[in-house]
Amino acid sequence: MKLGVIGGSGLYDIEEITDMKSVELDTPFGRPSDAFMHGKLDGCEVYFVPRHGRGHRILPSEINHRANICGLKMLGVDRVISMSAVGSLKDEYRPGDIVLPDQFFDRTKASERQTFFGDGVVAHVSFADPTCADLRKVMTETSRQVIAEQWDNKDVRVSEGGTYVNMEGPAFSTRAESHVYRQLGFDIIGMTSLFEAKLCREAELCYQSLAMVTDYDCWKETEAAVSVEILMETLASNTMLAKLILARLVAAVPESKSCECGNGLATAIVTDRTRIPEEVKERLKPIAGKYL
Repeated sequence: MKLGVIGGSGLYDIEEITDMKSVELDTPFGRPSDAFMHGKLDGCEVYFVPRHGRGHRILPSEINHRANICGLKMLGVDRVISMSAVGSLKDEYRPGDIVLPDQFFDRTKASERQTFFGDGVVAHVSFADPTCADLRKVMTETSRQVIAEQWDNKDVRVSEGGTYVNMEGPAFSTRAESHVYRQLGFDIIGMTSLFEAKLCREAELCYQSLAMVTDYDCWKETEAAVSVEILMETLASNTMLAKLILARLVAAVPESKSCECGNGLATAIVTDRTRIPEEVKERLKPIAGKYL
């Protein structure tokens, strides 16, 4: 098994990875956010990439998600764990808590960056259940075990399931937007994970986001509206917990898979193969070569 890890705000390196080396990679979709760090974590082969680049240089809307996911696919990864900071849209999700979303709602204006296809190839993947239920279950159980056995604050809650609304950014929500999201029943809000989930489905990779709550967005009148200062205060603790969870997780994820994530493209491509330009086939080779 090869595990891909995408780090978000505050998670730029994983010191626990041993035998570490940097892997520079070009993909048919451009350059990833940064070099991939390859090494071993408790005997498991891991590839790590910080989605915003080291030093947090890349805006959410500037991230080349296609290159990040294609790069992981080219490196032989079959499961992807994403760690990200999110805002809470409900009282029950408090700063410091963890949510493993099983649904997404798109509020972005960048659908062309959410797919590898186009330019003469049409594909429609099933996305009713956008994350891997098997991976989510293991991640939920592992997170709860780490908090119970290794974390000082036993009050941290881990919620399995929930809807992540993906906004455009880089500005945080207005109060009007935040209240509407709550009325629609959304649970958490962020700027990145939906793109990764869609592209992992097209790349036939298992995907699950580990969302670390940092704030209440701006809907809660008794709390200060989200700001970088508020976000960074919670991130330090969240990042330490995320690393502990990841270190335990690699031993918990089974080698074999029983999910259908690896068949996401089996019936998705509808274009007549004889009409697909050769240069497009070449670009899609790492993602869909066996179907073209």
